Amino acid sequence: MILRLCRPLARSQRCIPAPRSCRLYAIQAGGHPIAEVFDARTKYVHKERAAANVIQSRQVDYLRDEVASRLCDRLLDINRHFPRVLDFGANACNVAKILSQPTPYLNDETKLIEAVGKRIGEIICTDTSPSMLYRDENEAFNRDIKITREILQNAEYVPYEPNSFDLVLSSQSLHWINDLPSVLTQFNHILKPDAPFLAAMSGGDTLYELRGSLQLAEQDRLGGLGTHISPLADVRDVGNLLSRAGFKLLTVDVDDIIISYPDIFALMSDLQAMGESNAALRREKGGISRDVLLAAEAIYKEMYGETQEDGSVTIPATFRTIYMIGWKESENTPKPLERGTGDASLVDILGGGGRIG
Repeated sequence: MILRLCRPLARSQRCIPAPRSCRLYAIQAGGHPIAEVFDARTKYVHKERAAANVIQSRQVDYLRDEVASRLCDRLLDINRHFPRVLDFGANACNVAKILSQPTPYLNDETKLIEAVGKRIGEIICTDTSPSMLYRDENEAFNRDIKITREILQNAEYVPYEPNSFDLVLSSQSLHWINDLPSVLTQFNHILKPDAPFLAAMSGGDTLYELRGSLQLAEQDRLGGLGTHISPLADVRDVGNLLSRAGFKLLTVDVDDIIISYPDIFALMSDLQAMGESNAALRREKGGISRDVLLAAEAIYKEMYGETQEDGSVTIPATFRTIYMIGWKESENTPKPLERGTGDASLVDILGGGGRIG
């Protein structure tokens, strides 16, 4: 599914009309990762600085709110109550905000489904950035759902007791984790048997237009390439990671969200305001020169620009989101039948005759 958002010229306004890089992981116990791809301290500073400007930070929540809404839609299909829920990497509690709101029926938006938050006893929202986590603590949605905010000292460590949560959620945070297999294993550990894990993370070809434009501009101006966009996990790897972490009954799917910006500078400004600037350890420390940025702007518009009715040219930015659902195994978890126990022949079902192979 592809959703197109429109990011107008004025940053304070937004309208909403109406999927390769691969990362390798090492498995270990929770704590300090064996191999580091991202600088945790840099990411902390990015988020703290972004949340310090509360008005601007809220204005660029359009992507996190949209992804949180899509993640919560998947929770509608699970008809049970969740006394204790963990939102890991909650940012500004975007998921809790969406959970507190009623949802329109799919075919009749005049009717509302009761807010999923009514089926939640308590949601524990965690993040490494205090400013981001507490940014909206006085907003109205805090009265509609019981929220406990807890600051994480280490994004690689999940500091909770085994079998203590009925549901674990994570939205738009796991793409900054160095040792993702370890964190997923810890999620499985703290879930109660037969409890679900739902998450959404950026991955795959996210911002491929920006990545390609910057690479071409640097090749032209500098004769080489820099690292300006963080590496992301590929959707093909996520199912394997969930399986290795012990989850069963896996579901993994992908959405593209395409947002229109007036120029490359507005796009990069919004990424910075979201706290989503590059935090890779091997990033270019000196930033991008103005000469390269101007060249990248021209290349971006030439390759991907879209002419609007008023004659202006906007640029699309693709945000690929990987959604995942996994269940902690229990004695009631459905299991596949053993080989040879079937009572129907594929020849009878599909027709034809002869042997295969």
